[in-house]
Amino acid sequence: MANTMIGVIGGSGLYEIDGLENATWQTVDTPWGAPSDAVLTGTLGGVDMAFLPRHGRGHVHSPTTVPYRANIDALKRIGVTDVISVSACGSFREKMAPGDFVIVDQFIDRTFAREKSFFGTGCVAHVSVAHPTCPRLGAACFTAAKDTGITVHNGGTYLAMEGPQFSTLAESKMYRDSWGADVIGMTNMPEAKLAREAELCYASVAMITDYDSWHPDHGEVDVTQIIATLMGNASKARDMVAKLPALLGATRDACPHGCDRALEYAILTAPEARDPGLTAKLDAVAGRMLAPA
Repeated sequence: MANTMIGVIGGSGLYEIDGLENATWQTVDTPWGAPSDAVLTGTLGGVDMAFLPRHGRGHVHSPTTVPYRANIDALKRIGVTDVISVSACGSFREKMAPGDFVIVDQFIDRTFAREKSFFGTGCVAHVSVAHPTCPRLGAACFTAAKDTGITVHNGGTYLAMEGPQFSTLAESKMYRDSWGADVIGMTNMPEAKLAREAELCYASVAMITDYDSWHPDHGEVDVTQIIATLMGNASKARDMVAKLPALLGATRDACPHGCDRALEYAILTAPEARDPGLTAKLDAVAGRMLAPA
């Protein structure tokens, strides 16, 4: 049994939760550089909470320059156990309309300009991301969204593109028709992979703002339309997050899906061959497995 700490990664506004007690902005130093911003910590309904603006307050980071490793390390370092990613996305499905939420359970990673692992030369590890999100945490997000009155879809495949430009029409049609993706965004990868390496439960809540460019009746993505929908979605997301403490509770057992034990058999480099510099950097994300016996 361990204390629950819910970490929310999302846009500015998601930390404006009514009832957040002892709210404090906390600067967290990590071996992977500075996170996107300070982390807002507090308690909500008796449960510890942490909020990290993914792009930084004022939206200073593009999807490519978000310091994903530092963000995940910072949350793990301060005691977060469960990460809720809340992000805007486009939809490839008529039934998944702007204003709806999708509880993502699969990803197609098409990003190419980002560091995707905490591990590397001197300490090699291979974690499984066959099921990249935590079903327990996703179910809590689905229930919270549904109880808030949000139209929410349980399950969907998220195509992660590099950006910052939106898709061409040809790409949009390919992702939708040939690849079977349901939504498209720019920020959940490598975030989900890094959360798994850090043995954190991770759930992705995709907030639909538009139909990308495939829809014959909607044309190309209109940024002004996206922003207008985004503001409404942010309000819904705050209401959803406010219901999570009661659903998840102040304490938690080991994850039934093994998210918090993802490194159990993943590290391949023999102890005597490990790079001390790299293993020192892994103190927060992998200290459980790298600490001397």
